[in-house]
Amino acid sequence: MPEPAPLPPLALTVEQLWQRVPGGSGTYVTALAGALCDLLPVTGISAWHREARPADLDPRVAVRRAPLPRRALYEAWQRAGLPRAEHLARDARVVHATTWAIPPTRLPLVVTVHDLAFLDDPSHFTPHGVAFFRRALATVQAHAAAVVVPSHDTAAACARAGVDPALVHVVPHGTDVQPADPAAVAEVTARHGLARPYVLWVGTREPRKNLDVVLRAYARARAELDAELVLVGPRGWGDDAAAGHHPGVRVLGAVSRSDLAALYTGARAFCFPSLREGFGLPVLEAMAAGVPVVTSAGTSCAEVAGDAALLVDPRDPDAVADALVQAAGPRRETLAAASLVRAADFSWTTAARATAEVYAAVASR
Repeated sequence: MPEPAPLPPLALTVEQLWQRVPGGSGTYVTALAGALCDLLPVTGISAWHREARPADLDPRVAVRRAPLPRRALYEAWQRAGLPRAEHLARDARVVHATTWAIPPTRLPLVVTVHDLAFLDDPSHFTPHGVAFFRRALATVQAHAAAVVVPSHDTAAACARAGVDPALVHVVPHGTDVQPADPAAVAEVTARHGLARPYVLWVGTREPRKNLDVVLRAYARARAELDAELVLVGPRGWGDDAAAGHHPGVRVLGAVSRSDLAALYTGARAFCFPSLREGFGLPVLEAMAAGVPVVTSAGTSCAEVAGDAALLVDPRDPDAVADALVQAAGPRRETLAAASLVRAADFSWTTAARATAEVYAAVASR
């Protein structure tokens, strides 16, 4: 039986790691790059930066920087078609744009489309952002040799947006989160001043995350929960629903990856009724930490959670409140065990191998 052809050297965009709010896309880029470099030669490409990337977002690959800062580079990529990716990563035979920041190239182009939320409700994004995303979508439609998406929900959204379904490959994310040991949980919760039981929400505080419903549901369930609500993650664009005084609510902001694993593990339940996600990485991370999950029915989050979470109408605070009480109370042990079983189906190694198969396919055409 003939040996399989070697995987092609890759140019991979890693610019997301320097964004003010790297978010789930930053986690994706970091973890995927780290897993891919065990399979094939990878060169990261980014804009010019004076500042270092966050220490816990290490892609484990050499990074070649364009001689332009981010905004100028993105304009040059979208409007002038320069500099091409292969000018930065000269050995590359395939280019993978891991976000909507797509470098021009004459090589086979793979693009990850995390979601198309800007088409569903443009008001959840800045006008500048929507215009940028629309130009990038046009690039995908015209030039992508393959499109990688994290869920069947996003694959369907791509088809509705005019992306050829034959080009779309569903590759679910993985996670590196594991249950933290009790000593780590005790140290992290003490350092953050969490002396009482808590339910947890994780994400960027922006409109589409539906944080307003989380707060309203918690207010209705607070007495029965007898727990605080802890919000983890940076402020994003738009109104911050967590601003002001909300009894029982603690806003921690951004935390390190190691602290995040401990905060997941220590939670009584995890609440994530987002309106629109491409995948819902916090849902998988919470499950991997062995935490009961309440999340949105009819979304990619439900696709990730399977039968292991309580699925609710994300626009119904009463439904979210009732599910939180169940998840943190009588159904906690059953749901926690189901979370661990479900999370074991996902890994970054599996994601990297499936993505590398896409590279091999487009390189051989």
